[in-house]
Amino acid sequence: MAASMRLCRRLFLHKRPSSFCGSRWGRFYSQAVNLEESGVVVGVYEDEVNNGVSFTPEASKVDEQSQGQLRENITRYCQNLKKGKSRVFYGLNEEFSKVAVVGLGKKSAGVNDLEEIDEGRENVRVAMAAGVRLLRDVGCKTVAVDPCSDAEAAAEGSVLSVFEYDELKAESSRKPKVNLSLLNRDNSSELDSAWKRGETMANAQNFARTLMEMPANKLTPTSFSEIAHNKRQRTDLPITIQAHSRKWASDKKMGAFLSVAKGSDEPPIFMDVRYNGASKNVDPLVLIGKGVTFDSGGISIKPAAGMDLMRGDMGGAANVLAAMFAMASLELPVNVVGLIPLCENMVNGSAVKPGDVVTAMNGKTIQVDNTDAEGRLLLADALCYATSNLKPTVVLDLATLTGAIDVALGSAATGVFTNSQHVWDMLRQASVSTGDRMWRMPLFKHYTKQVTEAHLADVSNVGKYSRSGGSCTAAAFLREFITDDIKWAHLDIAGVMQNKDEIPYLGKGMSGRPVRTLIDFVSRFKSV
Repeated sequence: MAASMRLCRRLFLHKRPSSFCGSRWGRFYSQAVNLEESGVVVGVYEDEVNNGVSFTPEASKVDEQSQGQLRENITRYCQNLKKGKSRVFYGLNEEFSKVAVVGLGKKSAGVNDLEEIDEGRENVRVAMAAGVRLLRDVGCKTVAVDPCSDAEAAAEGSVLSVFEYDELKAESSRKPKVNLSLLNRDNSSELDSAWKRGETMANAQNFARTLMEMPANKLTPTSFSEIAHNKRQRTDLPITIQAHSRKWASDKKMGAFLSVAKGSDEPPIFMDVRYNGASKNVDPLVLIGKGVTFDSGGISIKPAAGMDLMRGDMGGAANVLAAMFAMASLELPVNVVGLIPLCENMVNGSAVKPGDVVTAMNGKTIQVDNTDAEGRLLLADALCYATSNLKPTVVLDLATLTGAIDVALGSAATGVFTNSQHVWDMLRQASVSTGDRMWRMPLFKHYTKQVTEAHLADVSNVGKYSRSGGSCTAAAFLREFITDDIKWAHLDIAGVMQNKDEIPYLGKGMSGRPVRTLIDFVSRFKSV
C-alpha cells in the first residue's frame, strides 16, 4: 500500500495537473500498481472545424472506452495540438493506464514534390515515435500503437524511436525495453500485415545502426562475418553466406581491395550473401556494401578529432547485410546477391603508400594518390566481380565514401550517381515513400577526365583537382570498373551516416540510413 501511494504521488508530481483532468482519484489509485505496465498511443489531426482536432478511428474507440473523457480532456487542454507534439493522460481507460495523444498534422498531407517526401507518412512516423518515447519515459513496459491509417509507417516510427545502443553500459544506465504492438480493435489482417512489414523494415535499420555503433575492437571483419552467420542460424531465413579469405581474393586478382587490407593485422574477408526468392534462371540484383570496419585514413591519416566515428565507415556493408535479412523475411520475389568486402584501413610497415600503383581485378592499374580514398578501391574489385561473375540485372553499391557529399547535401539525402534513368526513378519513388530521401548527382564525363589522366597508372584514386567535386570524381572512378551494359547506381551515404536530431524518430548516433529505402526499392524491382 505504501509503495502504491509513493507511486501515485511521484506520477502526480511528475505531470502537470492537466494530465490528470477527467480521471477519478479513486479509480486512479486503484490502478496504481499497474500504472507502469501499459499504455496506448493515439493520433489526432489538426481540424479547425471540430474544436481544433479530429480523431483517428482507433482514437475514437479509445475515447468511447473512456466514456468520452479523452475527448473532453483534449478539448480542454490540447486544442490545436501541433504535429509531433504529445501529451499523456492517466486513468482514462481500464485497459491502458496511460494514453498518449500525439499530433498528426493535417489529414490532407500527402506527397510534397518540393520536399521529395510523403508528408502524411512522415507525420505518422514522427507522431508515433514521440508518443512511444513519452510512454517509455513514464514507465510503460508495453505500448499499443494507433495505425493512423498507415500501420507500416506507424510501426517504423515506433520501432526506430526506441533503439538504443547501450549494451556496453552498466545495466542501471540502460534505457528500459518496450514491447510494441498494433492497436487493432477490428483484427484487420491487412493492418497486421502492414505493421509486420514496417516492423521488419525498422528492425533492419536498427540492426544496421547496431553494427555501425559497435566499437572497432568489437566489430572487426572477422566478427562482422560471425555476426552474419549467427543471425542466419538464429533466424533460419533462406540466406546463404560465404566468407572468402585473403587467399581467395588474391586468386581472384583483387589487388585494389587487398592493398587497403595490407596496413592492418586483421585479415580481410570478402562476404558473399545470397537470397533467392525467384526462380533460378532469373538474373540477380547485386548490392555491394563498403565494409571498412575502421578507417584511420592510412598513411594519409585523418585528423584525431572525430576519428572515433570512423567505426561507422562500414555503413554500406551494414545496410546491405540488414537489407538481405529483411528481404528474406519479407519473402520478396527477387534474387539478390550482396557483396561485402571487409577490412580495416590502418597504418603499419606494410601499408600502401601515396604514389603506389595497384592492379584491380579487371586489369586496370590504379595510382593511390591518397590512402584515405580507400573505399573506392574495395568497391572497384567488388564491381569487377559482380560484372564478370554474376550477370546482374542491376548493381547498386553503397558506401560512406566522401566527405564531399556531406558538404554538398548534408544529412538531408543520400547522393545517387547512376547511368540509368529507370533505376533512378525507382530509387526516388522508394525514398519519397520511406522518408529517407535521395538526390541525383551528376555522372558527367567531365569528371571522368579528372581521374583517368593519372601520371603513373590508368586511373588515380582521387581527382586531378582533389578538393573540387570530390563525390563526383569518386563516382567517375567507380564507373571505370563497371561495364557500360550494366545498369548501375552508386549511393554515397557519408552525409547520412549520423543523425544529429534532424530526424525526430531517430536518436543521436549512427542512423542506419538508407536501409529502408534500399528494401523498398528492391520490393518495387522489375526487370530493366
